[in-house]
Amino acid sequence: MNSIKSILLVSILFLSSISFAQTTEEATLNRQDFKGTANNTVSVTSYEKGNSHYVYSGGDGGNIDVFSLDQNGALSAISRHELAIGKGPARGLVASQISGTDYLFVGNKGANAVEVFKILENGSLERVFILNDTDETYIGTVITLQVIKMKNAAYLFVGGLEKTPGLSCFKIQSNGSLTHVQSQKDNDKIHTDGIIGMYVHKINGKTYLYTGGFQDNGLSGFRVYESGRFKNITNISDNTTDRFLTGTYPVTGVTLGDNHYVVVGHRHHKYYKRINFIKKKDFVYHGDAVSVFKVNKRGELLPHSTLIDDETTLLSGQTRIEILKTNDEEAIVAVGTRDDESIQLCKLNKEGVLSPLSSLKTGFPIYYGLNALKVKDELLFIAGAVRFDLKQLVSYKVALNSPSTKGKVLRHVVNLKFKADVSQNKIDEAVARFSNLKNQIPEIAHMEWGLNNSTEGHSKGFQYCFTLTFNNAHGREIYLFHKAHLALVQKVGPLLDDVFVMDYWTLNTSLQTP
Repeated sequence: MNSIKSILLVSILFLSSISFAQTTEEATLNRQDFKGTANNTVSVTSYEKGNSHYVYSGGDGGNIDVFSLDQNGALSAISRHELAIGKGPARGLVASQISGTDYLFVGNKGANAVEVFKILENGSLERVFILNDTDETYIGTVITLQVIKMKNAAYLFVGGLEKTPGLSCFKIQSNGSLTHVQSQKDNDKIHTDGIIGMYVHKINGKTYLYTGGFQDNGLSGFRVYESGRFKNITNISDNTTDRFLTGTYPVTGVTLGDNHYVVVGHRHHKYYKRINFIKKKDFVYHGDAVSVFKVNKRGELLPHSTLIDDETTLLSGQTRIEILKTNDEEAIVAVGTRDDESIQLCKLNKEGVLSPLSSLKTGFPIYYGLNALKVKDELLFIAGAVRFDLKQLVSYKVALNSPSTKGKVLRHVVNLKFKADVSQNKIDEAVARFSNLKNQIPEIAHMEWGLNNSTEGHSKGFQYCFTLTFNNAHGREIYLFHKAHLALVQKVGPLLDDVFVMDYWTLNTSLQTP
């Protein structure tokens, strides 16, 4: 029964090419694969060990799922590991090699702890250390982790949230244990209240750490020394003129040529229904945008440019920004959103200006579960849904200069073969459920279906054919991960002996002149 449900969902999701662009310089997303996870996806990261790439996904149920990933974006499940005391979610996942040993560092938000796992030869995990919060540190409700390697030592920086905001540094020992170095409690000057994003720049032999304060709406920068100790050097607060930092959320960066940039997004406080969760309630909503800051020679942040959300972009409720550097002149920036349920691709040029390339309505909300990586010559993104009913990890490949789909529609053809012992009443009910999707999912532009009557002998037992039309790739993604569609898969899957699906683009004849 479960195998048939898997066959149905795999087949329906199999041939999916996302191909449309907003500028002449095209970069689009092709969904490659998906695999089930123990829980929803809250955080995800990847790590290269030897010649293999591994993906680690953590969710609200206190589990970490491990997958291998090839250059075509194919995911293969390896193992599953439970966090300490069955808590979670796993946040701030970061992997790094320390003194010749590979480790995965995990923020266990629910347990107010940092867990350290050794990465074994096949990518699976073995817990080696647990760091619990104390009165001396600020890792309660831990959200974000960042490894910083200095000349003679490596350090783990930890950002907390809610009750005990602040920034802490721990020295990483060769056996994976963590030794406290310094903690700084949040105050009215620095932006460390709710650190959900951190990024490191190394400039002229100096190391700088940048943190985003979700609750106090701004960015701070710190000089990090060889000893692991740190000192605040720059602070930038939200305003309504040249930056968008209300609910500062994802923080990342890149170096292009001689220019160093910090790229910042925000999940605006207006998007939160739990208003008591927001400490500073006197915020001003002035739109959604991604802000770019330039780093000067002293490590200070200077407002540089913004990409403002409009009718050509999908930037509402940003929760993760990932950067893939293509060369020394430009980079591809992917913005994952919870409210738009999308991935927005942009180009960041050497001058630090963002321009939109294309966007994809994923059909599911992304929280912190977006990761960029390069496998051989392929540019890939891994994303997961924060929805509790959609326990899937999805891989995407970046396609450069894909053929345009302007003036075309997307056909999604589903052929069903019912089991021999299924009654006609149950078949009729299943067909009615399928045809009713048109009334439940507005993105289905047209649907038709019929009972096979071919006499050629090549139907291979398939009985019913459904043809769905979508006006664009957004519509198909929304349909595939829509709750009504997933409920259909759950209900009809056990009745099926087989399913066969094909997708293709074709000219939109309604646009053709007679």
